Amino acid sequence: MNERASRSVETPTLRIAYAEWGADSGWPVILSHGFPYDLHAFDDVAPILADAGARVIAPCARGFGPTRFVSDATLRSGQQAARGLDILQLADALALQRPILAGFDWGGNASCVAAALWPHRFGGLVSYASYDIIDIGAQRRPASPALERVCWYQHLFQTERGRRCLAEHRRDLCRLLWEAWSPGWRFDTATFERSAASFDNPDFVDIVIHCYRHVFGLEAGDPALQPLEDRLARRPAIAIPAVTLDGTQDPLKPGGTKSDAPLFVAAHEHRVVEAGHNLPQEKPRDFADAVSKVRSWLV
Repeated sequence: MNERASRSVETPTLRIAYAEWGADSGWPVILSHGFPYDLHAFDDVAPILADAGARVIAPCARGFGPTRFVSDATLRSGQQAARGLDILQLADALALQRPILAGFDWGGNASCVAAALWPHRFGGLVSYASYDIIDIGAQRRPASPALERVCWYQHLFQTERGRRCLAEHRRDLCRLLWEAWSPGWRFDTATFERSAASFDNPDFVDIVIHCYRHVFGLEAGDPALQPLEDRLARRPAIAIPAVTLDGTQDPLKPGGTKSDAPLFVAAHEHRVVEAGHNLPQEKPRDFADAVSKVRSWLV
């Protein structure tokens, strides 16, 4: 499991494992990772922020690392409303006062969901790929063939063959995604294995498969979360200060996401960084600087 996630806190749904940097009195930041990554993506970001006075919390998402469900009966949902609610409940459990949210991939999606649904609860946002709330209705329409090819794993996961592939070959599959999504990043085996240990979580496969089947509209979500999904389907604006980021070498976001700017209705700045999809690990100082920019607006 993840040796860095040495702390945990219980929410109504999860026992969330997390790592922490900085003093308890620091200004709070929640750093949220994506799939197929883990909190090691922030190993270099977090110390920069802690040195700047932040109290940094980096949780292991549901299905990753030592994080576990409180009840065996809970649906192993990977839907965006569940992951956004996890962030809210983490902030509540740790009594964090209007933390800045920052994330990429699933973590950017969850951070945007939390910011859009509960703006009174959070101070600001750093989001890789801008307005990263999934329009599930739009997912039923095809993308360009070039982008559909990049998203081969999502199509594979719609089948039981894909579930078995992820279960039996999770490291090989996830390493392929690391390499494809960050073509300019030269990471070594030790770097990958530090994060890959988090994929051994017993709920990892169920969460990942449910996420991508729900996104495609092919598997039902948690009925209790449907009111939140209905709100997200209306594409709510994000009304807290935000810096958004794109990586120039990210094949998942061809052309970038600058056009999302109208969906940010508070202070907003969009930045482009020479990096791939895993921007926090590839360019940690750029990611940390975006968080610091949001902090400067708040003070």
